[in-house]
Amino acid sequence: MTDIEQMIRQHQHKLRACTACPDMIPPVVVGSAVVSPVISIGQAPGDREGPAGKPFAWTAGKTLFKWFESIGVDEELYRSHVYMAAVCRCFPGKNPKGGDRVPSAMEINHCRNWLDMEFTLLQPQLLIPIGKLAIAQLITVKKLVDVVGEIHTVTLQEREVDIIALPHPSGLSTWHRTEPGKTLLNQALQLIKNHPAWLQTFAARLK
Repeated sequence: MTDIEQMIRQHQHKLRACTACPDMIPPVVVGSAVVSPVISIGQAPGDREGPAGKPFAWTAGKTLFKWFESIGVDEELYRSHVYMAAVCRCFPGKNPKGGDRVPSAMEINHCRNWLDMEFTLLQPQLLIPIGKLAIAQLITVKKLVDVVGEIHTVTLQEREVDIIALPHPSGLSTWHRTEPGKTLLNQALQLIKNHPAWLQTFAARLK
């Protein structure tokens, strides 16, 4: 085990013990402790992810992994090679008006400390934010059509990092199933497929 692998495991051990947000519903959900130049960032786990013990473990995950299968990477390969982070790592609970509660600014800030540490440890070359809440933590977004389907380069911790945004694969959303979202999603996936960090991560599989 490399030093970075050990540090990631220690980081996740501390993360799993976090109780900073009293309105969040445990457990803390984290992905595999993989060292990767690619980090994907979800929004927050749903009520199914906690019992499953992994992010994107239910309906939205099935759609998400179909997207990645379309560019040659199945779910098992993705989970074992991409570091899966999120804006918040605990289930926020249900919104009385329907759907899941949107995390508060305080909750997002608490979890941002964990995300920043992951950026420090892994020094990613490619970030894949999934959903508007995740995208907004990295770049300004008013409408998905303005950010999906392009590469955005930002300075993060004094390093340039590429961002390729994806819509949220929620079954409640029609954005990725209607135009122009359908075309923009495909453009984003092709950009991911051809990005040097993705090619490096999956070099053996994609030859």
